[in-house]
Formats: sequence, structure tokens, C-alpha cells
Amino acid sequence: MIDSTVTRSSTVSDIVRRSGARFGDKIAVRFADREWTYRQLDAAVTRVAHHLSETLGIPPRARIATLGKNSDAYLITFLACARAGYIHVPLNYNLLGRELDHLIHNSGSKVVLADPDLAGRLADIEHAPEQVLPLRDADDSILAVAQGDSTPEFEERGRDTDTVQLLYTSGTTSAPKGAIMSHRALVSEYMSCIHALDLGADDNPLHVMPLYHSAQMHVFILPGLMVGQTNTILEVPEPGDVLRRLAADGHKSFFAAPTLWVGMANNPEFDRLSFDGLEKAYYGASIMPVPVLKKWQAKAPNVGFYNCFGQSEIAPLACVLRPEEHEDRPDSAGRPVLFVEARVVDAAGNDVPVGESGEIIYRSPQLCDGYWENFKATEEAFADGWFHSGDLVRQDEEGYMFVVDRIKDVINTGGVLVASREVEDALYTHPGVAEVAVVGVPDEKWVEKIVAFVVRRPEATDLDVETLTAHARTQVAAFKVPKRIEFLDDLPRNASGKILKRELRDA
Repeated sequence: MIDSTVTRSSTVSDIVRRSGARFGDKIAVRFADREWTYRQLDAAVTRVAHHLSETLGIPPRARIATLGKNSDAYLITFLACARAGYIHVPLNYNLLGRELDHLIHNSGSKVVLADPDLAGRLADIEHAPEQVLPLRDADDSILAVAQGDSTPEFEERGRDTDTVQLLYTSGTTSAPKGAIMSHRALVSEYMSCIHALDLGADDNPLHVMPLYHSAQMHVFILPGLMVGQTNTILEVPEPGDVLRRLAADGHKSFFAAPTLWVGMANNPEFDRLSFDGLEKAYYGASIMPVPVLKKWQAKAPNVGFYNCFGQSEIAPLACVLRPEEHEDRPDSAGRPVLFVEARVVDAAGNDVPVGESGEIIYRSPQLCDGYWENFKATEEAFADGWFHSGDLVRQDEEGYMFVVDRIKDVINTGGVLVASREVEDALYTHPGVAEVAVVGVPDEKWVEKIVAFVVRRPEATDLDVETLTAHARTQVAAFKVPKRIEFLDDLPRNASGKILKRELRDA
């Protein structure tokens, strides 16, 4: 009997090996002043995989965490872990103290690869790793190994059913949980992305969102490497700089979380520059305010906008609203992608009628294999043979999904359920509002009262509670008008742009 576990397997590392052979000397990755061809990238991944396994002697299936900002070294590290049979654990580089400790301790990561300027955070946590190795900016760094002259022989380890990464949830409503992702789940999702997002070899994408986040890494960079794109990576995005690059550097495609799209729309460079070269604009990871989307569409009418909806546990793309679908449904999350089957159900698991709200649940080869070291959460999430997302949506007659809210973000005020997004969209229509987040907080009279946290636009310093409350009354029913409005300089969010509503509630 022939052992087909290798000959028929398709792993994340296989993608780079195949693309190295297929695209050869085409530029695969640009970062700062460095460029890597596809052939060079494949060799660099092998060098680092060999270094971790043979030189450092890290045992198979070890969890290797990465604490770093965007860089070519970060990307190569993930791919090398995939090639050597390790389980990669991406860490949010904004985390400190207990939050950072939770991810390292929960994952069991004994080795952390870190940017030198971030490594000091690991010394102050309770469960410090046994080894902290530099990602870059050192003679013995992962980058230095990747840039070596010789490439040793190294046979890929593992099968496509093996775990390749623990994707920790964003923790916007509870402590982060590690979604167990296999090679097979990620590669299936890459095919869904290529199909739904029209990814092409000549897109020349600009990547600015954090690579530790599943959207930037697994919806755009890895699928882009499959089709032969030249991928330009920025360490950290600054709205004005991103706008100038999109206007001048020939990037045909670009993805950002809504918070960055909002920041760019509010930037002084927005009105001055032209974005005629941009063809595909992607947004996702959180809800895009419709007024901001319309502002961008008016500025760049020839750009096709794609709404990407999903979550870490499904690798993460689940639904897409394509450009030709935006005119009739600008507030929709689209329809399920190639390898995703979805239903909208009530609390008892029954399909809800068209137009009514319910939880969206999934079946898909893209799904995680459960939560790391959390049997209870796994059992609850996969009840009845479907993955329960926690997202409250409604579906129209043609199968388009409309996100109502996270189930935990729906506000019960006076016995009536109110979606925080509806109130947020109403407040966004005031010209003085730059950003807003709405939450429900406990209240003796109302059960929960609606509270809005608002960031003013720079020119709207005179915007006050009375004015904004009066505006809200013209947009929504009286019971949906916030009982309290607080103005902040910034909203708390994680590095992927998701607003941390649990912090607002706690405050």
C-alpha cells in the first residue's frame, strides 16, 4: 500500500515551495529596503526551519510564539514553523503583563521569537518563556539566518491535517481563546479568498495591518503568494503615508480595517490626492460605517470595494460582499464564500424566517479543530455539528447576510433589544463625529442603558452632548437614543482595529 500522507498532502509550506518553482525570480516580498524573490523566499524559509530544528534542537510540535511588528522576518518565521512542523502562536504586539502572559501560558510556548525592542516585556510576566530569540536587528537573529548564503537539505515535516497555528481570538468580549488551525483549514480558506476576492498576480498589494492578525496574513498575504503577487509590507501604518503610497506607488489592491479607512478619510491628504491606480479595496475585521464607505466611493468611483466578514475560527473569511453587490446592499456582509456553508438560527437551533435576526452558524473545511486547552468552549461552539459564531445577523431572500451585532453586544434596554451598530450608524451621520462605539451598561431602571463613546473630528471641538443627542433623536426611535454620551480622545482597540467594548463597559 502506498503511503499517500505526503504525496497527497498540501500544507502552508507547500505553497511557498510550489510558488518558488513557479514564479522563480519574480519579487515575492518587499519590506523596507529589502526584496525577496519567490526562489529566495523559499530558500530563506528552509534555512530558518533547519536552524530552529537542527541547530537549536527545538522538538517537533513545539509551540513557537512570535512577538513582533510587521516585517519580512515575521512572515518567514511563520512559514518556517509550518515547514518544520511547529505550531506557530502569533502574539498581539500591543499586549502587556497579564494579557501577554495568558497567551504564552495557555499555548505552552517555551520559545518566543521577538523584536528586540519588544523582548523586554517577556521578562516581567509570570510564565516567562525558556528562550527568547531575536527576530531581527541582531547578528544571530532569524533575519540573519534567513539571509544566509547556503541552503541546507531539509525535508518538510508534517501533514495537512496537523496543527500549524493557534489563532487567538481578539478578546473583545472575553478572554482570548486559541483556535486550533490545521494546514488543511488554512489552505482551503486561501482558495476561498482567491475565488471571492479576485486576487490576481499583478495586483501589487500593499499590506499594512498586523501580520499577527489572521485577516492580513491568511486572507491576503498567503493567498497572494499562491497566485504570484508582489507583496509590499509596511511595519506600521500611518494614514497620510498610506494615502501617499496608494496614490503614487502603483498598488492596485489594498486591505484595511475600518478604523484605518476612517482615519484615511479624515486625513488632510485625502482630498488632495487621487487614487486612480487603485482597483480593489478590501475592508473587514470590524463593521465599516456606511457614511465612511460612501465617502470613499465618492472619492474613488472606479475602485471596487469588497466587504470581508468572518472570524478567527474560520481562518477567517466566511462571507464577502463583492463590488457589483454594494450598490443595492452597502450595509451587507455578503454571501458565504466557496468552502463555507451557513445558516441563521434562533437560540433553539431552528432556522429563522428570512429577514429575522438570528445567530449565523457554519460548516466548513476552513474551521478550526476547537479551542486549545478549552474543551468546554469547544463543545459549546460546535454544538449540533455546526460552529456557533456568536454573530447576530439577518438574511434576505437572496442569501445576503446583514450583521446586526455580536450577540454579546446587543443591548436590552427596558425589555427591548437594540443593536449597538444601529445607534453607531445614526451617530456617524453627524459631521462632527470621527468615531463612535455604543455599549450597554447595567441600569436599575432600564436593565441596560445605552451609552455612546464618541471621538470628535478635529474641527468639531464645540460638539457637545446636547447637540449630538438632539441629532440622534432625528435618526432613531427615542428608546434607542443614548442615555449617556461621553467624549474621548481615542477608543480602546486591539492592533487589528477592533474596538474593545469590554474595556468601555468596564470603565
